[in-house]
Amino acid sequence: MAELATLAIIGAGNRGKDVYARWALEHPDEARVVAVADPDPERRNGLAERHGIPEDGRFASWEALLDGPRRADAVVIATPDRLHVAPTLRALERGYDILLEKPVAPTLDETLALARAAAEAPGSVTVAHVLRYTPFFSTLKRLVDEGRIGRLMTMQYTENIGYWHFAHSYVRGNWRRADESSPMILAKSCHDLDIMRWLAGAPCRRTSSFGELRHFRRENMPEGAPERCIDGCPVGDTCPFNAVTFYVDGLAETRGWPVSVIAEDTGREGRLRALREGPYGRCVYRCDNDVVDQQVALFEFENGVTAAFAVTGFTEENTRTLKLMGTRGEIRGHLEKGELEVRTFGRPGLRGGAVRSGEPYQIIRVPAGPGHAGGDDGLMRAFVDRIRRRKAGQDPGDALTSLQESLDSHLMAFAAEEARRAATVVSLGGFARR
Repeated sequence: MAELATLAIIGAGNRGKDVYARWALEHPDEARVVAVADPDPERRNGLAERHGIPEDGRFASWEALLDGPRRADAVVIATPDRLHVAPTLRALERGYDILLEKPVAPTLDETLALARAAAEAPGSVTVAHVLRYTPFFSTLKRLVDEGRIGRLMTMQYTENIGYWHFAHSYVRGNWRRADESSPMILAKSCHDLDIMRWLAGAPCRRTSSFGELRHFRRENMPEGAPERCIDGCPVGDTCPFNAVTFYVDGLAETRGWPVSVIAEDTGREGRLRALREGPYGRCVYRCDNDVVDQQVALFEFENGVTAAFAVTGFTEENTRTLKLMGTRGEIRGHLEKGELEVRTFGRPGLRGGAVRSGEPYQIIRVPAGPGHAGGDDGLMRAFVDRIRRRKAGQDPGDALTSLQESLDSHLMAFAAEEARRAATVVSLGGFARR
C-alpha cells in the first residue's frame, strides 16, 4: 500500500483539527489532508496552514468543497451534531468514503435516512465509535468471545463523565441543549451503547430509563453568584466549577483539549478574554442548558442478555467502569487504569473449579494510550488502511463501526430517551421500520 490516503476535513473544530487531521500530520507516509471546510476563518485557516493546504483547498462551506471537483479519497465530517446529515448525504452521492463523527444524526428519522442512503451508495460510512478500537475493549470482547466467563448473562456499565467534563461540555458547552445538539444519552453515550450491543452479540429488544436535570439549575445557584465566574463569585474559592480556577489556573500548562475549545489563543490573556466573552465563563447554575445531568437505563437484548447502564456528571473520575457476569465467571474493568480483572467460579482443588488460564483470578493490564484510551488513533489507522487498500485495488472489507453496524446503538439511545420521557418500557422492534 504505497499510495497515501488523501483526506478532506469538514469541520475544523476539536475533533476535526486536533484528532483526525492531527493523525495525518503524525503519519505523513500514510495520509495527507488536502482540503478543509469550516465557516470560521480562524479555524479554517489555522488547520490549512498547519497542513500546507493552498487557498484553493480552503472552503467556507461544505457545499463549496463537495460540489466542486473531487479533491480527496475520503471525507471526514466533524461538524456539530445537527449539521451531520446534509454533508454526509452529499458526500455519499459523490462516492466518497466517509468518517462520520458520532452521533450519526440527532433524530431517529435522520439516522434511518442516512442508513438507507449508505446502503445504496458506492462509498462507505465509518462511524467514529472509537471505543471499539481501543486495546481495552478489543481485549474485553476477545475474552467474552473465548468463553472465559462462560455465557454472558448480564452487564453493569457506568460512564463516569467527570464533574469538570460535564460542566465543560454539557452545561456550558456545545452539547448543553438537546435542540441544538442531541439528547445527552445519544451525544455522550452512543459509544457505550455500541460497546454493550457489541458485547451482547444481539440487537436490543426493549428498554426503560430514568433521569433528569437535577443539579445544574438556577434554584441551586449560590447566593450572590454573578453571571460569570470571572466577575468575583462569593463562593469562587470553594466551587468545583469555577471557570477561572479550572481553565486558567488548573490547566495553565495545557494547550490542547479542553482549553483549545474555549479559545484559539490559549495564552493566559486569551483564556481570560474567552471567559469574559464566551460561553465557557458562565456560572454553571445560570446557563441555558436543558440536557439531563444523570440517567440510568435498563436494556434487554434479543438473546436474553441484560444490561444496567448509568451515565452521570457527578464523578471525580472521567472514565468507564463495568462488570460483566457470565455462567462461569465475571470480568470487572476500569478503562483509564487499563485494567481487566477476570474471576472464574470455583477454586483450585474444588470440584468444577478448573480454569483455562490455570488460575481463578487474573489481572490483565491493557495500555490505555492517549485519545479515548487509544481509540482515536485506532479508528484513524483502520479508516486510512481501508482507503489505501481500496486505492491499491484490494477489497477494503467492512469497517468495524460501519453505519449499519452502528445503527443499533443509536436505536437504543432514541428508545431510552423515549422511555425516559414517557416513563414507560419501550420496545425497539418497530424503530428500524419507521
